Amino acid sequence: MTRTFSGVALALAICAVAPAATINTTLTVTNATLTLGASASLSGPATLSTIGSGTFAAPSLTTDTSGNYSGNYTITLAGADRITGVLKVPASALAGALTGGNISGSATVTGGAGQFAGATGNFATLSGTGSLNASTGAISLTFSGAGTITTSSTGGGGGTPTPTITDVLDAGSYTKSIARGSIFVVKGSLLSAAGYKASSFPLPPSVDGVKITFTPTSGGAGTDAYIVYLYNQGGVNQLAGVLPSTVAAGNYNVTVTNGTASAGFPVQVVDRKVGLITADSSGSGLAVLQNYISAAQLDIDRFTTFASSGFTFSPAKPGQIVIAWATGLGPLAAGGSDNTASPGVDFNGSQTIRVLVGGTSITPLYAGRAPGLAGADQINFQLPATITTGCTVPFQVSVNGQLSNMSFIAIAPDGNSNACVVPGYTTQQLQSLDQGNSIVTGSFAITQFGLTVPQVGAIKSNSVAGGFFKITGFQLAASASANPSVIQNGSCQISTYSSSSSTPDPSGGLTYLDAGNVSVTGPAGSSLNNTALTKTNNVYGISSTEGFSIPGQTSFSLPAGSYSLAGGGGPDVGSFSTSMVLASPLTITGNLPTTVNRSAGLTLNWTGGNASDLVEIVGGGATSSGGVTTSTTFICLTTAGVRTFTVPASILQQIPASTSTSPGSLEVASGNSNTTFTANLPKLGGTVTGYFSSFVGNGASVTYQ
Repeated sequence: MTRTFSGVALALAICAVAPAATINTTLTVTNATLTLGASASLSGPATLSTIGSGTFAAPSLTTDTSGNYSGNYTITLAGADRITGVLKVPASALAGALTGGNISGSATVTGGAGQFAGATGNFATLSGTGSLNASTGAISLTFSGAGTITTSSTGGGGGTPTPTITDVLDAGSYTKSIARGSIFVVKGSLLSAAGYKASSFPLPPSVDGVKITFTPTSGGAGTDAYIVYLYNQGGVNQLAGVLPSTVAAGNYNVTVTNGTASAGFPVQVVDRKVGLITADSSGSGLAVLQNYISAAQLDIDRFTTFASSGFTFSPAKPGQIVIAWATGLGPLAAGGSDNTASPGVDFNGSQTIRVLVGGTSITPLYAGRAPGLAGADQINFQLPATITTGCTVPFQVSVNGQLSNMSFIAIAPDGNSNACVVPGYTTQQLQSLDQGNSIVTGSFAITQFGLTVPQVGAIKSNSVAGGFFKITGFQLAASASANPSVIQNGSCQISTYSSSSSTPDPSGGLTYLDAGNVSVTGPAGSSLNNTALTKTNNVYGISSTEGFSIPGQTSFSLPAGSYSLAGGGGPDVGSFSTSMVLASPLTITGNLPTTVNRSAGLTLNWTGGNASDLVEIVGGGATSSGGVTTSTTFICLTTAGVRTFTVPASILQQIPASTSTSPGSLEVASGNSNTTFTANLPKLGGTVTGYFSSFVGNGASVTYQ
């Protein structure tokens, strides 16, 4: 099957800055420092999409009669531009930041300076997460939200509208930096005329006067990319192109010319960067794969076996040959053509290329340019007979040790099976997902991690949280953040969240549903007695830190005993009730390490717990660059009875390196997810099955080397 690169993902609402204009923008504040007390303060890097970057500062947030922290803020931008307004954040949300809980708030725009003098506007919903640096005791927040800013006609700005670039990303993983000879996309506004136009071979350097130029930041002549398509429909303006292999690795300013030239957008060009193409063009989720049945039949990888619209679909089988699609394997040698149909170029002999499926490393049969296409790559490989099976088996490609984006593959348990298997989902539900439908599931969990904070001492981080969410098949692996049971037992999943305006949702795009009020009751000594969970964007939760007092935080403990959960019912989800007994924790042999060598597997051993209890191993870290914070987390799942687990080096190498002053984290917890309950779905019809689970364990600050 020939892959057509015309999908549009992660649409941005763009509006150029102009006098007396309303600007659609997304405010993102990354890794901001939070100080709590009678008066809280918050400051950190800020980005306003389509406008620019600067610094966010709210020096004095005080509690009001409604239980909110409220106060003035200023966003300082380039030159004389300033945006001022009022920020409101629930006190409980700020308190939850200490335990990595969700945060929420809102902001209004009441004025400013420069081109924003007299501006008004509103960011109705700001949401994100908080984190605690266990070494320093510092609390940081990352949050984002879409809104509008209306500039005054007496303010600054103005000028003739010109093309505006908001991002340049590879067309596989949809992340920054572009590989030589690969397909990429440019996002922005006024990049092209309305409509859609695809190019034919040979791909031209200009279409309707539109061109994309890469100019070295060090100076010199620019090089025009080959145009794949122009797209400007439904509020989305995006271009796709192929970067010529002759463009050397280095730093460039990218401009789009559409009558006039845009301002330069900084982009790094690299020799190789594999971007796996995913089924929903998001850069994550189910990979675009074809399962070889015969020379006349290549099935598209899905959860179940079926045929539709002239295509056939099935999960992969152990021992089967599979074809993966990507871009960025590498540049063509001198004389190669990037704008014509490729005859096929195999990089397998010149580069060390491996396919990683569920932690198993496979040498591909072919890895190079896809015959008949430009800038696209295909990787042919054979699954071992002993391969890990399931519906969300982790899938990546490595070139010279550099890993692609994380995706997943569906693999049936054997050659005679017509569907993959994943805990908690029936074959009928998987069939529904394959038909493009969404399904609803629910998950609530009680968690407790013990850790030591140098400035405070030993603390316990307690939480009760969860919700009901709707997912598509492409999001099945992403739902692991809310329901870890979808992870194949004995394997690991990687999730990455960048706080840039193009990816403001750390939940993986899950749609959460309104279940009304939800409360929890615990045993004596817990201080939980029909205690309401705070609802933020239909995600429910409360958190408490034993050994560290935070103003506005609900105070509770999690002693052994029975816990019950009750939902009063809401517009989307009806009433429900369930209960469970908190699991006994494991004992880690030799305690958790404080230093982890990422190039070697991390083996953990333990005793205790019930043999059937689930064991969750979670670790991660973050990096900040250019006002964008990127957090990478792994989640591995096994059972207590195996007594040991090794986190593969292929997983650890994706966690950013850290230091003792800015460490990452590692947590191990055991529990159960055997308790289920049902609730009606008033709007959607039918019922939903929910899970009430518990995880108790310990955490540590870790230096990933």
